[in-house]
Amino acid sequence: MNVSFRCPVCERPARVILGDKNMWQCPGCDHFLALPEESNLHSLPACVVCANNEMYKKKDFPHWLGLLILTGACLISVIPYWLYHQWLTWAILIGSAAFDGLLYLWVGDVIVCYRCHAHYRQAPSIPDWPPFDLGIGERYRQERIRREQLRALRKAT
Repeated sequence: MNVSFRCPVCERPARVILGDKNMWQCPGCDHFLALPEESNLHSLPACVVCANNEMYKKKDFPHWLGLLILTGACLISVIPYWLYHQWLTWAILIGSAAFDGLLYLWVGDVIVCYRCHAHYRQAPSIPDWPPFDLGIGERYRQERIRREQLRALRKAT
């Protein structure tokens, strides 16, 4: 299982393959993170980084790529539309939407932690996790804002 996350102390981006080693050390701040053993990887009960048990499933598809494909198709379709080639215009728009949909179906799923945003790829228990819940996501967003405010307040004093 491949995990990409940020160091809990210095927030440096990191990536680790679970099962390869038992400890991860941040190269920036020397923070240690205990990783589960390979025998415990048959299910993912909680986040390895922050021990949070609320996670969600989403497609491992870059949203900017889908938007770029559709925006580019809309801009390109203006030219045949201006030249009164409606069929070519519709072919460009529908073809780009179909291509974007096929790319979306082709990519796999990823499990994401609400608290630390760690991404778990090739996880064995992906079907068990629910999709993103806006209420839970907002709760963790507010928690992150409060932590940043407290951190800034402590630095000021």
